[in-house]
Amino acid sequence: MNNKQITLKNRPKGTPDKNTWQIQETPIPELEEGEILIQQHYISLDPAMRGWMNDTKSYIPPVALDSVMRAGSVGKVIKNNNNPNFQIGDCVSVWGGVQQYIVSDGQGCFKVDEKVAPMPTFLGTLGMPGMTAYFGILEVAKIKEGDIVLVSGAAGAVGSIVGQIAKIKGCRVIGIAGGKEKCNYIKNELGFDAAIDYKSENIYTALKRKCPKGVDVYFDNVGGVILDAALSKLRMHATVVLCGAISQYNNKTKINGPSNYLSLLVTRSTMKGMVVMDYAKDFGKAAKQMAIWMKEGKLKSREDIYEGIENFQETYNRLFTGEKNGKLILKVIE
Repeated sequence: MNNKQITLKNRPKGTPDKNTWQIQETPIPELEEGEILIQQHYISLDPAMRGWMNDTKSYIPPVALDSVMRAGSVGKVIKNNNNPNFQIGDCVSVWGGVQQYIVSDGQGCFKVDEKVAPMPTFLGTLGMPGMTAYFGILEVAKIKEGDIVLVSGAAGAVGSIVGQIAKIKGCRVIGIAGGKEKCNYIKNELGFDAAIDYKSENIYTALKRKCPKGVDVYFDNVGGVILDAALSKLRMHATVVLCGAISQYNNKTKINGPSNYLSLLVTRSTMKGMVVMDYAKDFGKAAKQMAIWMKEGKLKSREDIYEGIENFQETYNRLFTGEKNGKLILKVIE
């Protein structure tokens, strides 16, 4: 058996291209005592992957050149050499990277129950994006009933969950998304109170119209111009959660920082950065609660699934072109 893998060949300047990665096939080694072989079914594609390619100081070491591209994944145990914690057929979530198989001693592998949700859901709503949304809006933003919450990237994997949780908690929620279809989705299917189409509306004018009283919480997934505009609408003692800045990740020049930052001073507001792994010990509790909300019909999940490990780059690029709906996932099992 051979294992198809995507490895990082060059650190990109700007948008990754065909020279960034290489697809290769390597033999699957024999299992040593206590090891398991996982056949990966689905790979998670996330904006954070862009930062992991840079050899710069960050919250996690960069992906090493010539190593398998880092990614979350979900698959099934197909071989076991005397590891007592797993059985053949177990479905597991793991940082398996962009490859079809992974040999593991079981560390960092978490069993997931397909009776609760299909496998792709454990890369989305019940996976890292869902955990990011849960802890970001509840623990970092500390929303309360009646808050006005503004979310950018609102139709994406994190933003869509942030908005739904805020609605569950009794907030008024305004989402910023790109295009009429995505704006209709967050309003009509996810229950957002209003939507702003940054592609067809002036962001400042739209915020003035749809957030006339300002916002108590701004959950930022995009950075750049939209972050700057949101800062102009902060209410007293508001909270800005910095989760991501997808508009800036492929910059060849310096990141565009906010010029409206003095709004934080005027409104006595707080801007906080968050990394979801800080809350890892409580992931199980969060997943249990979110599964309950899903069962009750209060929380909806959408996955956008593409096929073929050879189509990794083309699929990855959808993160930045906006040509996706919901959580972006690549199916790698053949």
